[in-house]
Amino acid sequence: MSPHWEARADVIVVGTGVAGLTAALEARELGLRVLVITKASAGAGNTRWAQGGVAVVLPGEHDEGDSVAAHVEDTLVAGVGLSENDAVAAILADGATAVTRLRKLGAVFDPGADGKLARTREGGHSAFRVVHAGGDATGAEVERALLSAAQDGRVPLLENHVAVDAVRTPTGAVVGLLVLDPNGVAGVVSAPAVLLATGGLGQLFQATSNPEVATADGLALALRAGAPAADVEFVQFHPTVLYTGPGARGRCPLVTEAVRGEGAVLIDALGERVMKGVHPLEDLAPRDVVSAAITRRMALEPGGVDDHVYLDATHLDAAEFRRRFPTVLAACQSVGVNPAEDPIPVSPAAHFACGGVAATVDGRTGVIGLYAVGEVARTGLHGANRLASNSLLEGLVVGSRAARAIAADLAACVLADPRAAVKAPLPTAPVADRDVLQRVMSRYAGIGRDAEGLAVVGSVLDVSAVDTVLKTRQRVEDAALTLVARALIAAAAARTESRGCHVRTDYPDTDPAWQHSLAVRLNPSGQPVLAANTLLRSAA
Repeated sequence: MSPHWEARADVIVVGTGVAGLTAALEARELGLRVLVITKASAGAGNTRWAQGGVAVVLPGEHDEGDSVAAHVEDTLVAGVGLSENDAVAAILADGATAVTRLRKLGAVFDPGADGKLARTREGGHSAFRVVHAGGDATGAEVERALLSAAQDGRVPLLENHVAVDAVRTPTGAVVGLLVLDPNGVAGVVSAPAVLLATGGLGQLFQATSNPEVATADGLALALRAGAPAADVEFVQFHPTVLYTGPGARGRCPLVTEAVRGEGAVLIDALGERVMKGVHPLEDLAPRDVVSAAITRRMALEPGGVDDHVYLDATHLDAAEFRRRFPTVLAACQSVGVNPAEDPIPVSPAAHFACGGVAATVDGRTGVIGLYAVGEVARTGLHGANRLASNSLLEGLVVGSRAARAIAADLAACVLADPRAAVKAPLPTAPVADRDVLQRVMSRYAGIGRDAEGLAVVGSVLDVSAVDTVLKTRQRVEDAALTLVARALIAAAAARTESRGCHVRTDYPDTDPAWQHSLAVRLNPSGQPVLAANTLLRSAA
């Protein structure tokens, strides 16, 4: 299928979450011609589902005992040796400016009784530094403010347009995208800079906190364009999504970590504390620790393996719970649970990709003309496990930095001319059945992996994947899930240790020799393989 239409811009932004819209608005302010595309409606991404808040130290708004240095330390501890010190320091230092800019765009955060912004504490944080909006609807407010600003600023936006593949020059530079319009007609959008802000990969698994659009499209596109990925084996499972019954599939309602920050505790079916004695922070331990503890406890339930535990918030003030957590309350009520009287049934579910396209804190990747921000990118901030509420902050900071980097690269004439593009038809790629893929990934590559199980995933994908022309959104998504599943199991099989949210039951200990990131690239036949050298710095 040959392209039938064409558009041009200075920069194409793929995705309309916090990172993509922040980048688009900043690029527009810098005078660049921006075109934003998204495969669904503008508000369909992950950002609006973020509940907890934005972790940030704001001068004049926080207790004197907190500091950016303390936030950096908490982030490094959560990252279990794989976060990059310089990247963490750079991103968190820009946090206050990013949040101030967002508030000027109209975002409204909850006030506290002291007249400053209300602050809560989440797992892994040593201080109350998480600001929030609408109680537990921070992401929705961030998305509302950014979309409103984009519309007011007349940022061009193409909804229901699917990015299929990168358009490249003979030397490999990215100069645009092959795109399917809402009618499935292929076109080319030409630009010397393409910025991926496509979110995560939660739909690799049967149960996830992610919406249906989180199908790893951007990561797959970047791999096919020649960019390396890093830390893809580290997928954070949120400890507490609402348990809605056996065999739950797709997006499950999140029960924000802030509920535990306000004093709720995890208990098993007998009412025994799950986190007591497991970690000094108990219920506010980092997410990988809590998810693993819940998984172990479920396996010890009377009568064999159970599929959920409980979050007990019954001792919290009911009126305050209703005010602070309206989204959680509504989700609980939808399944007949009253948090004021009943412990909330919860279980871990796939939540956040700590790894992704290897990128600098300015969004630059290893491919000229290709940039990545937000969850699709691996900047060195999250390491082996993301600290709670650092993701919205990363999107705000790196989105802005990437826009400035693109402007600088255009001014320096280091990007390629789109007129040098190599014309190519829609690509063909292996596509596995999504139900089969999700089932084997959940069974063998979720929390708790071993060599035998990872080999099973590889064999199933090899047998079930069929080469298919990527001429529909579903085929693009399923091809992305197939490719990224293979990349994940390649890295997970190679990392013979347990670290952060990568847990190998056959290698349960953390090995100092593995305190480095793994790079994954595609070989000439299109198969994900470990790069010859590991990555200590994400992109040169």
